[in-house]
Amino acid sequence: MSENNTIVVEIQYLPGLEFWTCYENFETILLEKHEHFQKQTFRNRCQILTAQGVDTLVVPVLDGRSKHKTLIQDVKIDYHQPWIKRHWGAIEAAYRKTPFFEYFEEKFRKVYEQKPDFLYDLNRQMLTVCQEFLRVPDKCKDTETYNLDYERPIMDARGLISPKKGPEERGFYQPIPYRQNFGEQFFPNLSILDLLFCQGNKARSILKASIKNTSTENTLTV
Repeated sequence: MSENNTIVVEIQYLPGLEFWTCYENFETILLEKHEHFQKQTFRNRCQILTAQGVDTLVVPVLDGRSKHKTLIQDVKIDYHQPWIKRHWGAIEAAYRKTPFFEYFEEKFRKVYEQKPDFLYDLNRQMLTVCQEFLRVPDKCKDTETYNLDYERPIMDARGLISPKKGPEERGFYQPIPYRQNFGEQFFPNLSILDLLFCQGNKARSILKASIKNTSTENTLTV
């Protein structure tokens, strides 16, 4: 466990393993609810592994092209685009034959079927499902106001976990290879979906071992 007991980070769509190593390493996760939405980030996208390689799934939002800044909690999802069919079709094609897909698929699918109006709510509901399957306590709290800066012991990680830079540039996550569904090459830091569907009840142990600078043993038998 980190000596800093609280981290503040933006909410993400089906977050990657880097987000979840932060989750494991801190006692409290503050989810930034009062920031302005930022495009080209994990706030509305995730990455999965398909037979063709890594695929990025993007949730389209109605405010995405607006010149006016919109609070993340007010960003609405664009259901005029058939993105649910695209996302679930890609997820099913990628993971239908994995060992744990049939155990986890229903609750993820139900969130899509509910069609939350707001991106923040979609991400929050998906986060809850992931917490349940990882068997982790709910450490998350929404921020009540926007603070430009946080002082220790709160660690400010807003904007750090970015698809524009690899996780090796940060101090949260060290890849621990596990058996994935396609090929021999290991692809790190994919959406938690990849780890859950491929490894099931081993997922949390792999996450704990993936915390950078941890004293946990860096190799696992998977």
